[in-house]
Formats: sequence, C-alpha cells, structure tokens
Amino acid sequence: MSEPVSADADDGPVAIISGGGPFPFVVADAVMRHGRPVLLFAVRGWTDPAAVARYPHHWAWLGDFGWFRRTAKAAGVRDVVFIGTMLRPKLRQLRPDLATLSYLPRLVRLLRGGDDHLLSGIGKVFEENGFRLLGAHQVAPEILIPEGTLGRHVPSEQDRADIDRGLAVIRVIGPFDIGQAVVVAENYVLAVEAAEGTDRMLARVADLRRERRVPLSGKVGVLVKGPKPHQDRRLDLPSIGAATIRAAEAAGLAGVAVEARGAITADLADFVAAADAAGLFVVGVAAEARGSA
Repeated sequence: MSEPVSADADDGPVAIISGGGPFPFVVADAVMRHGRPVLLFAVRGWTDPAAVARYPHHWAWLGDFGWFRRTAKAAGVRDVVFIGTMLRPKLRQLRPDLATLSYLPRLVRLLRGGDDHLLSGIGKVFEENGFRLLGAHQVAPEILIPEGTLGRHVPSEQDRADIDRGLAVIRVIGPFDIGQAVVVAENYVLAVEAAEGTDRMLARVADLRRERRVPLSGKVGVLVKGPKPHQDRRLDLPSIGAATIRAAEAAGLAGVAVEARGAITADLADFVAAADAAGLFVVGVAAEARGSA
C-alpha cells in the first residue's frame, strides 16, 4: 500500500485535478490541515462551481494538458492528485490543445480497455512530464476506511463467508479490469460490478429480488468492495458513502464490507451513521483476509 507523503509546504502546492462529488474538497481541506497549500484544477462540467470557489483554482477542459503543464509548473506544482467522479470521455469531448493532440494516438489506445488501463496510462503521461502522481489517500489518509466492525451491527458467520467469497471473486476478476464490487448472498454471487457502477449494480440486485429471480428473503447478502489486484491505487480506489448504504438497504442486503485501507469515504461518521440507521453492518476487512473461498 502507498505510504502517506510529507506535508512540507516547501514542496509547493498540491495540484488536485477535480471531478464531481465531495471528494476533491474533502481532500483539499485535509491537505491544508496537514500544512500544504492546494491548487484545484476543476474539470468543466463535473466540479461543483460553488464549492470550488472556496479554494485557489483554475477551470479546465479534459484536453487542456499543455495549458495545465505550463500553469502548474509556473505555480511551483510538483505533486498531482486525481480525485472525483468522472465518466470516461469520448474523444470529441476532450477539446484537445496542441500538447494533448500530440498524445492523441496514445489516448485512443488507452480508451480501448478498462478503467485501470486508462487511468494508469494517463498517470504515466503526467510522470513523463515531471510531475509526481500521488493518491488522494496519501495526502489525506483520513479518508481511508479503517479495519474492523465500524457500526453497531455485526456480521454473522454466513455474512463472513459471503465476504470471503466476494473478496475472492474480486481477486479473480481483477486482472480483467472489470470492476471493484460484487454482491454475494448465501454463497451465491448475485452481481458483479462492471461499467454501470456500484449503485446501479445494487439496483439490479433489488430488481432481481423484487421479481423473485433469486430465492432469498429478509436481510441477506453482502456488498463487497475492494481494489483490483495490482491496480494503481493512486488513481482509483473504490469509494463508498451514505448513498451506497441506501442502495444496499433497497437491495435487501445485510451489510457492506470493504478492504480496510483499500477504500475511501468522504465522511466516515456519516457513512457509519447511515448504516446504523438502516440496520446494516459495515466492516473493514484486512487485505490479507482475501481468501480463496
């Protein structure tokens, strides 16, 4: 796992390339608490304009790499963090500047694969241009999910067996760069996350149960999330929050398990409170618990 990095302000501001949702601002606040300035590069169409106004920032299109390189280096930026929601773009949405155009054949190849393939390839472009790519969890370690049972509710022995199987499934499908989440109930794999994302996968499980396509009743089954083996954890750790708890509750699940220190949340207290209110357990499972169930 990547170690936290120095909070020395002499290293210059941390550039946060910001997508949608609360994470860019949670990370920015944490970086500043740790003693370093931040400079947000807010992606047009994704980042919340009202929230970004509270920070030093620039607005950018996805294809503004040449402009970013000049602007960031002029500001003394060495360290870059990618964080926030963003769907993979079509080429025509990039609005590439001249520098980005020079990388276009490479970008076309990167778009022909899974998310880790795409993001790790983009990360290499930044590194080749003199930037140090950091994970959001390295500059804001408080966003990592800790190990152990996090709320009032505790998983049963069957739940723990389902968690083991879910982690094993993620380990097996990880090399195919498919997804970071599965749903397992009574040793039965109900769903595997693909391009639709976790919440839509959970909605699919809710539909299966509503249509009686699976023979389950009551609160049963676990949403299991964890990073893919060998993925670049600086770029795409699985995230979870209160909205995921609500979707898991609607799917009739008993709880949620994530790899401890291998997943992030914008507000741990809110996440746990939502699980407690819904009657779901939440646990952080040590990475070495990934078994071969």
